[in-house]
Amino acid sequence: MSRLTGKTVFITGATSGIGKSCVYAFAKEGANLIITARRIEKLNEIAEDIKKTFSVSVLPLKLDVQKRDEVKKIVADLPEEWKKIDILLNNAGLGRGLNKLYEDNPDGWDEMIDTNVKGLLYVTREIIPQMVERKNGHIIMIGSIAGREPYSKGAVYCATKFAVNAITRSLRLDVVDKNIRISTVDPGLVETGFSEVRFYGDTETAKNVYKGLTPLVGDDIADAVIYVATRPAHVNIAEMVVFPTAQAAATTVHRE
Repeated sequence: MSRLTGKTVFITGATSGIGKSCVYAFAKEGANLIITARRIEKLNEIAEDIKKTFSVSVLPLKLDVQKRDEVKKIVADLPEEWKKIDILLNNAGLGRGLNKLYEDNPDGWDEMIDTNVKGLLYVTREIIPQMVERKNGHIIMIGSIAGREPYSKGAVYCATKFAVNAITRSLRLDVVDKNIRISTVDPGLVETGFSEVRFYGDTETAKNVYKGLTPLVGDDIADAVIYVATRPAHVNIAEMVVFPTAQAAATTVHRE
């Protein structure tokens, strides 16, 4: 029996990429899932598939993490059997544009800051008090190598992921006496829909990001997340950086 059997896991950004991979990985381990995202139709599809494939419960909820009142209401209105959240996976996030700061689109800045930073804060703020009260829980962030190494044309995206890194480390200090684990999994190049979103639907440019190497996929990061989530209670994997073999740093990549 997995350490996660019967645990309740709350996942943001659950309809695609790393988030979707994590939904299936946690379900396979026997966890019950609260899956959230903006696209309720996709959430319902995933929920039905999970229920058919695994013997776990799934609660799909439409949620835009950018909206603080919506986050508060979703968490406050959880049915009684779903209120005790054992693990929060803060996955929702995006990149917008890859331009020098003086040529970049401020609308993209707002979207990244509102999702990657403020959205993560809103969700964490609503869920962590119950963990503090119980003196038990685990919060896992999906960060990025961009939160450790800034690169040209990525000023604001990198800034948001540096913020996630700082929030994670500070939060770990805040709850050191509460028996709550705080972890971050920081990937390098992962081929998901991330680049398509970043380049506003430009599929060709998105594909070129991963050209000439074998990138990570969502399942690789889900595997890392499950490892982090299943350590013994006295073990906290504080930080994990995951690269494809052909990547050595944020912008150091070997392409064939």
